[in-house]
Amino acid sequence: MELTFDEKAQKALRILMEKFWILRLEEPETYQLIREREKMIKRYVDEKFGFDLIVHQHFIKLEKIPVETKSWMGIQEFQESRDYAIFCCALAFTESRSVDEQFLLSDICEDIKDMYPGEMALDWTNYNHRCSLVRVIKQMEKLSILKKVEGEIDQFAMNEDQEVLYETTIYARYFMRSYPKDLFEYDSIADVLASEWERHETDERRKRVYRKLVISPVVYREREDDADFAYIRNYRNRLRDDLEAHTMFRLEVFKNAALLVSDERKQDLNLFPDQKAIMDVVLHFASYIRENYEQFIPDELGNIRVTQVMFEQVVKEVHSIYGKGWSKQYREGSIPSTMNDLIDVLFDWEMMALEKETGAYLLKPLLGRVSGRYPKRFLEEGQHEQAK
Repeated sequence: MELTFDEKAQKALRILMEKFWILRLEEPETYQLIREREKMIKRYVDEKFGFDLIVHQHFIKLEKIPVETKSWMGIQEFQESRDYAIFCCALAFTESRSVDEQFLLSDICEDIKDMYPGEMALDWTNYNHRCSLVRVIKQMEKLSILKKVEGEIDQFAMNEDQEVLYETTIYARYFMRSYPKDLFEYDSIADVLASEWERHETDERRKRVYRKLVISPVVYREREDDADFAYIRNYRNRLRDDLEAHTMFRLEVFKNAALLVSDERKQDLNLFPDQKAIMDVVLHFASYIRENYEQFIPDELGNIRVTQVMFEQVVKEVHSIYGKGWSKQYREGSIPSTMNDLIDVLFDWEMMALEKETGAYLLKPLLGRVSGRYPKRFLEEGQHEQAK
């Protein structure tokens, strides 16, 4: 008898969607949980998303290919494009090494320098270049591609002669996914993403929609004839029933946006809002826009255009109303600093976009879906204190 997609299968799918991979040595219980529901999960992710579930004796990995790339999908610890280039060179180095083979930091530094594709050569006497390598090595350790044997990589940032002993792991050769063609045959990222649909021609629309809904915070209606959004609206009931049966999410569809929401918070999920102090600012900013909606004119897609000057004025006003209850960083910090952190979060959660032609900000419909307020008594006490 075929098993139903039960709570254990839902949990396993959530974990696979959130994590890059699950390593058997580090998470044996999670590994076993997925193995127990492997067949039903593999069938579901293949049919609905077109994703490949890779089950290896040492790890399990769900290859999640997005419909389009977004800035928040990058490695958050990386700060420069140079970091990514060094990371790719370091991956090439580890893939050429045997499992458990040990090497010194100077060995990988030399090979990375030889392979580096940038117009300006790497110079390990340059502090910024060394910091890039430190970020890369730390990320590789975090992903278990490298294992530190002796030494500290942080010391390399201060001294280019610092040595650290590493060894490659079994996971090093499995980090990169396989592609339908040799990477040199692609001319751009768009070509790489487009090639993904060559094997999903018959049901591309459904898989595009599922990928957008589950991977991104929100799916917007991008234009009047947006076929993906039309699919969501036309099949909303079927999508809602299916997603509720296989995930913990509930589908909400509005005129210009569709998103998955959760009525309960799980530790294995990255949900909005999280526990960071900046979230108070975000929620109060959203409330202000909602309460003063008549001041802002949305376009036909629900976007509100605000200039950078107007944005700063709103942040100042929000600070004057709610700032008393914010964390010390934002209560006493400068408005420009608060703005920068607020903008980063709004961009990451796709609540705001930049109008490239003018440099103005576009507040997106998802911002109208969230709100946060202090009790009326708290606000009145704050106003009383300011009046003294």
